[in-house]
Formats: sequence, structure tokens, C-alpha cells
Amino acid sequence: MNSEVALSQRPRLERARREWLLAASITTSVVFFLFSDVIFGLLPNPLWLAVIFTWLFSVVLGSVLSVVRHADRLAERLGEPYGTLILTLAITSIEVMAITAVMLHGENNPTLVRDTLFAVVMIILNGMVGLSLLIGGWRRHEQHHNLQGANAYLGVIVPLATLSMIMPNFTHPTNGPPYSAVQQTVLALISVGLYGVFLTLQTGRHRGFFIDDTSEVAQGHIRTTEEPLWLPVILLVAYMALVVFLVEQLAAPVDYFIETLRAPAALGGVIMAVLVATPEAISAVRASVANHLQRSVNIFLGSVLSTIGLTVPAMLVISHLTGHPVVLGLERTDTVMLVLTLALSIITFASGRTHLMQGAVHLVLFVAYFLLIFEV
Repeated sequence: MNSEVALSQRPRLERARREWLLAASITTSVVFFLFSDVIFGLLPNPLWLAVIFTWLFSVVLGSVLSVVRHADRLAERLGEPYGTLILTLAITSIEVMAITAVMLHGENNPTLVRDTLFAVVMIILNGMVGLSLLIGGWRRHEQHHNLQGANAYLGVIVPLATLSMIMPNFTHPTNGPPYSAVQQTVLALISVGLYGVFLTLQTGRHRGFFIDDTSEVAQGHIRTTEEPLWLPVILLVAYMALVVFLVEQLAAPVDYFIETLRAPAALGGVIMAVLVATPEAISAVRASVANHLQRSVNIFLGSVLSTIGLTVPAMLVISHLTGHPVVLGLERTDTVMLVLTLALSIITFASGRTHLMQGAVHLVLFVAYFLLIFEV
């Protein structure tokens, strides 16, 4: 009898050990809630600045990874494309909260939204895509994905990226005001509208575009588990709630680093982008290694689309409500990098097959982007 009880409790104990980060996140939140003034008073000390930033960044990143882990559990239960949709929406919510926290903290940084948006696109379409295709191509000569699905993603990403980050530079004089209120409203409506149409296509009549016919998921062999469905939902919400609070605390050292130490302003966007893109990068690379390239495509293209289609309108609304102006137009070199990345992505996914060389080219563009941040 005792052995049976022990066996029945083992899954619970294993689950509790897997969620040790929840306790760490709660502890960190309590510490910063009670002693934030004392802790942030140590920021002028370079050593303490590094310690506080590393501490907060690690806990926030770990919590975001836990969000992705539980979103993946839901993905296994619900199947594609609903699982990936949950993942991208969760990450987009975290992204909006992170940008808002930094934007509202300290001096106004009107280019933060633009820098974060551009960093997400570069990290995902060059870094994440490059790494996934490079590793996948190294293990296999070629990998296959659904061409119609990739075309559907890029058919929305290209116009939205152009309207959000390139067109603003051509609607006003150099160093003039950003998009007018009317133009921002139209951009927000277009972004949300196109994303809504895409969701209708993805979850409705063209759901097959986003499923690889040769995959196990497409054939109905979805891994099942005895874990109740409500458990990953509750844990996902709990981790996201902690991320909301902790990312507000992270805004203080990030803001101090950029404004006081005169670091490149684009680094703020890169830090926010790394927080939201790293978990998805891990999921995409794992899927590519397992020869599930279609899931990788759904993750990285879906992430870019949700970032542009949902994050931009959300940040425009927050900008209007808080009175913090937002500049969306990219600088000249960044505009060239964006156009080059979009063109390369169209070429990469044009045949439905990928190989090693394509991954290497995307990674080269990612390195070029990172080096250009410090060319000031």
C-alpha cells in the first residue's frame, strides 16, 4: 500500500521540482516589492548595477521560458496551429508589457518601440531562422515545409513591416514629426485587421496551409498526457503575472544603463527583444532538429507577424493614452537591412525546401545587424 501511495505521489513531486523557478520568481518579486528603493539606490555602483541587472534579467528570462514551456504543453494537447497561436500571443503580451515598462520609466525614449520591433525582426528572421536552418541542414540535406503557409505569413509580414518601419520616413520631412494621429489610427486598424483576417485563414478554411502533411501531428499522432488541461493554463497565467511585475523592475537598470552610461539607445530594444525572442528561438531550433520544420516556420514567422500586427497597434494606443510619442521610421542603414532581410526571407521560403546555405546567409545578416548597433 505504501509503495502504491509513493508511486501515485511521484508525478506530483516531479512536477513540483520542475516548477522551482516559480518559487524563485515569487521570492524575487517579494524582495523587490519590499526593498526596491534600497536596491535601486545601489545602481550607481557598476558592480551592483551588473548584479541587479543579471539577477532580474535571469529571473525574467526564466519565467518567460516557463511561459513557453507551458504553452508548448497546451500545443501538444490542442495541436497545430492552435498551439503555436497560444505561444505567439503569450510572447506578444509579454513584449507589450516589457516595452511599456521601459518606455514609461525615466526619460522618454520615443525610438524604443521601433528599436524593439526591428530587433525582434532581425533576431527572428536572421538569427532564429539562420540557426534553425543551419542546424537542420547540417543534420539533413534538405528540410521541407508547407509552401502555402510560408507564403501566407510573408504576404502579411512584408506590407505590415513596410507600413510600420519604412513608410513613416516618407510621410514627413527629415527630423520632422512622426506619423500623425490619423495616420497612426489607420496603421493600427490595418495591422489589427490584417492579423484578424490571417487568423481566420489560419484557424479556419486554410488550416492545412500550416500543417506538414508528413508530420506526426498531421497524421493525428499527438502525444497525450494524463496531466489535466487546466494545470498548464494556471501555471502559464501565474508566470505571466510575475513577468509583468518583474519586467517593471528590470526597466530601472536598463534605463540607467542607457541614459546615465550613454549606451547606444538601440540596446534597450535589443534587451527587450532578447527576452521575448529567446524562448521562441529555443522552441524553433528544437523543432528543426527534430525535423519538424513546419513547426519552426509557424513559430518564427508567426512571432514576427504577431509582433508587427499586434505589438505596434498596442504601443500606439499606449503612446496616445500616456502622452509618450513613438517614432516608427528606421534609420537609413536599418532600412536597408530590413529590406534585405525581407527579400532574403521570401527567397528562402519560396521553394518549400531549405538547406544549409540558406541558414548561413541569414546568420551573416544577423551578425551584420549586431555590429551596426555600435557604429555610432
